[in-house]
Amino acid sequence: MYNKQLILYFISAYLIGAIPFGLVIATLKGVDLRKVGSGNIGATNVVRAVGKSWGMLTFALDALKGYAAVALLPLLFNESFSINQRLIAGVFAVLGHSASIFIKFKGGKGVATGAGFFIGIAPLAAAAALLIWIIAFFSSRYVSLSSIISVTLASILSWIYYREESIWVPITVTILSLLIVIRHRENITRLLNGTENRFDKKKKQTEN
Repeated sequence: MYNKQLILYFISAYLIGAIPFGLVIATLKGVDLRKVGSGNIGATNVVRAVGKSWGMLTFALDALKGYAAVALLPLLFNESFSINQRLIAGVFAVLGHSASIFIKFKGGKGVATGAGFFIGIAPLAAAAALLIWIIAFFSSRYVSLSSIISVTLASILSWIYYREESIWVPITVTILSLLIVIRHRENITRLLNGTENRFDKKKKQTEN
């Protein structure tokens, strides 16, 4: 019975992660997010397409998906899932966001969902990474660069603070951080070429 519960837990984590909140919000505003800006379904492109407030809502909802997978779903299942099982569920949530079954296995880059996952599993590392993201963003105005720096820091801090709790915490955080960085490979190329869009206060454009 427990194995069935565990499988259902992982499937539920994936399906929650797969909910394309950005696409839904933009569609309700009459915009096909996949045909605007970068075509990404994440919060940054929502800002570009329908406004800052809707982008912030998208980020919060996408982050909630990752947090729900590791912190809320176990409560609903009324099971004491181990830390390693919750880690797997968090990975499924991020994979759901990046390869959503609801939109032909396409999706976003996983920054917000990964952030929610990190908050639920490694809150100290997540808090420090968020602070660094804010500092990096207001210093550079590059969302992509700030995201890359913050997830890299999160992986480093997870090795410092959480390896004794379970070695799989820093391993999983590092792998997910690496995947998020890889998802930003086009942004990295533009950053190196000096062609990456900055978040302009007037134009409100950026790339994530």
